[in-house]
Amino acid sequence: MTSRQQRSFPRQYARTRRFTLGAPRSFTVSPDGSRVVFLRAPSGTRPAHRLCVLDMDGDEARERVAADPEALLGGAGERLSPEERTRRERSRESAEGVVGYAVDAAVELAAFALSGRLYVAELRAGTARQLPARGPVIDPRPSPDGRQVAYVAHGALHVVPVEAAPGEDGGDRVLAAPGGEHVTYGLAEHVAAESMNRSRGFWWSPDSDRLLVARVDDSAVQRWWISDPAHPDREPVSMAYPAAGTANADVRLFLVGLTENGENGEHGENGEAGEHGEAGEHGEGGEHGEAGERTEVVWDRVRYPYLARVHWSSHGAPLLLVQARDQRTQLCLAVDPETGTTHTVRVDEDDSWLELITGAPAWAPDGRLVRVVDEVLPEGHPQQGRDGRRAGEGGARVLVVGDRPLTDGRLHIRAVLDVGDDVLVSASAGESAADPEIGEIHVYRVNELGVERLSEGPGVHGAVRGGPVTVLASAVPDEPGTRVRVLRDGRQIAVVASYAETPVLSPRVTLTGSGPRRIPCAVLLPRTYEEGDGPLPVLMDPYGGPHGQRVVAAHNPHLTSQWFADQGFAVVVADGRGTPGRSPGWEKAVAGRHTLVLDDQVAALEGLADRFPLDLRRVAIRGWSYGGWLAGLAVLRRPDVFHAAVVGAPVTDQRLYDTHYTERYLGGMPQDMPEIYEANSLVWDNGLVTPENPARPMMIIHGMADDNVVMAHTLRLSSALLAAGRPHEVVPLTGVTHMTPQEQVAENLLLLQVDFLKRALGLT
Repeated sequence: MTSRQQRSFPRQYARTRRFTLGAPRSFTVSPDGSRVVFLRAPSGTRPAHRLCVLDMDGDEARERVAADPEALLGGAGERLSPEERTRRERSRESAEGVVGYAVDAAVELAAFALSGRLYVAELRAGTARQLPARGPVIDPRPSPDGRQVAYVAHGALHVVPVEAAPGEDGGDRVLAAPGGEHVTYGLAEHVAAESMNRSRGFWWSPDSDRLLVARVDDSAVQRWWISDPAHPDREPVSMAYPAAGTANADVRLFLVGLTENGENGEHGENGEAGEHGEAGEHGEGGEHGEAGERTEVVWDRVRYPYLARVHWSSHGAPLLLVQARDQRTQLCLAVDPETGTTHTVRVDEDDSWLELITGAPAWAPDGRLVRVVDEVLPEGHPQQGRDGRRAGEGGARVLVVGDRPLTDGRLHIRAVLDVGDDVLVSASAGESAADPEIGEIHVYRVNELGVERLSEGPGVHGAVRGGPVTVLASAVPDEPGTRVRVLRDGRQIAVVASYAETPVLSPRVTLTGSGPRRIPCAVLLPRTYEEGDGPLPVLMDPYGGPHGQRVVAAHNPHLTSQWFADQGFAVVVADGRGTPGRSPGWEKAVAGRHTLVLDDQVAALEGLADRFPLDLRRVAIRGWSYGGWLAGLAVLRRPDVFHAAVVGAPVTDQRLYDTHYTERYLGGMPQDMPEIYEANSLVWDNGLVTPENPARPMMIIHGMADDNVVMAHTLRLSSALLAAGRPHEVVPLTGVTHMTPQEQVAENLLLLQVDFLKRALGLT
């Protein structure tokens, strides 16, 4: 590969938003299998996603555009409200245009927001139009019958008829309006969106006559200020950030009807708005007098403050999953939609924490509860003790329907994709570290008769299903991007084209296990490397923590690591304990002791040294977010192994990260266990720099607009290092968030890191 090609990868990587532009995504299949709806940008470099439809008539498939943002906005650029920017930051959304949509039950109508305006698309006719709405509009969702659209604006939940009459508001009504600046209806609070993977705040009933609506009051949450020092004329932005050990937002749930309460909102027996905004027996006041009939959903919110999941389908009563603050106990509750009372369907407990699973709990069509649970395998089970695992590092994450487990330790369930007469799941091979299976994620169909794998060949596979049609997306090791096939009854009838650019390089990656625990690793050497060229300086390139599997059997996830390898490094990506996809015990081994992940990075490195050309005298490490914390930890606590680090957006002080995430993994609040928070933070490590424990070069990079891992983390670490007389470099990124989406920033960050690593390891 030429130097010019190598140098062009950072620009291509940044310009294509990590090669995501032009790739189809966000699929929905109509119940009758006649339509597949999806999003896709028109090219690999144009970020404005379009809403597209694939029509299927028998074995014939025809694709068309249902909504083009450039046409709808007349060529004008998007204007995003602060609330929409926050939503996109929480979901790590870097695209533009139609970045999300929701559909009715028949998948005949789609609703979406564009530049703060409300639009609907008639999916059969292929026409899109704007509806009158009091924006800026956030998260519009059609009713199941397709007659109305609910959305949020300025913290209030609105509903507007799809056939809105011409006029100023077109029949737009407020169903629930906040009575203060710290209250919102229909939006997810910070920890739900950031750490629970719950981005929604309202849910339609199957009969389209009412909604479940979350009311969030964050008045008790401490205020932080995000400033832009490069623009001293701008006021800092205030945000409610629930740091570990501090108050969370108060989250309540209401059943809100579509019927109005009358001009004065007279008090009703189920707690709808009172004349003076007073609460009824089950509900609360109509804060602006415009609310529809409402009834509060009642559960023990003091003991179970976290609203983690909501499911409402025609197969049963509304389901809630609520968690205790320590996340060791959770309740699955069924809601009476008339009274708001709840009864317990299921209680789960775990000594470490209870993992939240996408798609569960849910009702099956026959009324049985579908859930995913972590189980300890019995002594002598064939899966116990595989691959050098220690006691307590195994177990199984299994699918249970009703009272019957339908999978066992041979599968590690990742998500529930669809619930019908059978259950479609995403899973990896349970407790797998056998080399041929490392990094593979497959799609399975599960019922009482057994388990059938739908995806074929090594890769990372996902699926969406509707009726007889399944959309199967496959990212494989030997091909760039993701291939999307449409299957009817298991037979391919169409392929959804991708317009994503082809990367200028392809990874030369070996997936293998390392060390006694067979830690999953990806090893990448320069593409020009030949046997006999001698050992190479090593760059460890991990994420290394919860929800961040990096060692996967796919092409594109290894592109950046390969680019670093082509600069003259042997790059090692290791997924030690704490990372997902192997077993519950593997993930939960780090409970309260995240420093184990550093032990596994060292073990992986040492275990590979006799099989790959690794120069252990020159070892660097780089990472972002959790990986940034790990990189900083490596040079502070194991300078005998690691000789330089690029520390990106690190969580250096665990007390400054959010409640749901930090308290889950560290096992409690900082005021109750200060020694655990100190042991897992970097700001207390400055005393480790001694002649026997020397300082190593460290470059710390942080976006100053980051509202997830705030800049205070880097400033506190830098201050501690300075007090210890430890040299280091700090790169502040003005106006950059946790995502670093800006093209020039993303490109130059890669080049900057290579320059630092070569200087730090004496390679220049």
